[in-house]
Amino acid sequence: MRSSNTSFNNNFSTRKLVLVAILLAIVVITLGAYTRLTHAGLGCPDWPGCYGFLDVPETVAKIEQAEAAFPERPVEPEKAWNEMIHRYFAGSLGLLIVLIFILSFKHREQGNPLFLPALLVATVVFQAALGMWTVTMKLMPIVVMGHLLGGFVTLCLLYLLFLRLTPYRVPGGDFNLRKYQKLAWLGVVILALQIALGGWTSSNYAALVCTQLPICQDGWLEQLTFANSFDLIPPVRDTYEFGFLNQAERITIHSMHRIGAIITTLYLAWLALSVFINAQSGFFKRNAMVIAFILSCQVALGVSNIVFVLPLPVAVSHNVVAALLMLSLITLTYSLKRKI
Repeated sequence: MRSSNTSFNNNFSTRKLVLVAILLAIVVITLGAYTRLTHAGLGCPDWPGCYGFLDVPETVAKIEQAEAAFPERPVEPEKAWNEMIHRYFAGSLGLLIVLIFILSFKHREQGNPLFLPALLVATVVFQAALGMWTVTMKLMPIVVMGHLLGGFVTLCLLYLLFLRLTPYRVPGGDFNLRKYQKLAWLGVVILALQIALGGWTSSNYAALVCTQLPICQDGWLEQLTFANSFDLIPPVRDTYEFGFLNQAERITIHSMHRIGAIITTLYLAWLALSVFINAQSGFFKRNAMVIAFILSCQVALGVSNIVFVLPLPVAVSHNVVAALLMLSLITLTYSLKRKI
């Protein structure tokens, strides 16, 4: 009995840390979106510091020293602070994840899972490398998109760990929902691909090329070209800031994101409705309602981005709500697999 209580207490303590890490990861994703959308990705031309300093140079002497070291990049304090605040929070998240791994390793014999914490540490290390390459490779689209997806992966792994440490069962079992396990996994895959398309759209500065609904303005079909629109390795350039693709290529990227959004919305709406109709337990009915609500918010934000020409609060929220939608799908998928 004492061993069981010790195991529960260790899991509970780790779970609280994981919950803090989840909230911090959402903050990091929000700050990352804000940094990208304010064109502050190169606000600091070096890594991990800023113009050779641990913070943003703001005095006359420090600015002169910074611009002498990086003459091609004059100091813009506002953009630099956007970038550095994002780095400070990301670094804090990385340290917290390392602490979670240490505690999980220490208490592994009491039932704390070790694989997910180890995977999280590896993900954070790779994510730090992507953050460095984002700067050193001057916003190369594949690196920027990878950095965005890395943030989502980190959040999802943390949430899976939180679910793994949470002792709950679905009342009544709802065994008739087992047939939706694979369909829920497919929903996760479809949403992940759509998020990747959104990252590709953003990293190639294609968010504003289509100004009408539902797909794009008149003539978009005639401009579709897949020759270079999705090349993962771009031509070598001094910088990829503000993009390098032509108008037709950007229209192609944006149009595919719009079509992907329609497919994703229809599939997830059908999945949520099907689960709600067939579920016997209130748990799954509430889960389906949450998915439907977040999906509705995401669609409204996507439309607002077009109608109001990408206002910053709406564009940032579009990233954050995508993350919340993914977490709601993970809740459904994990519970169908492990909790009934």
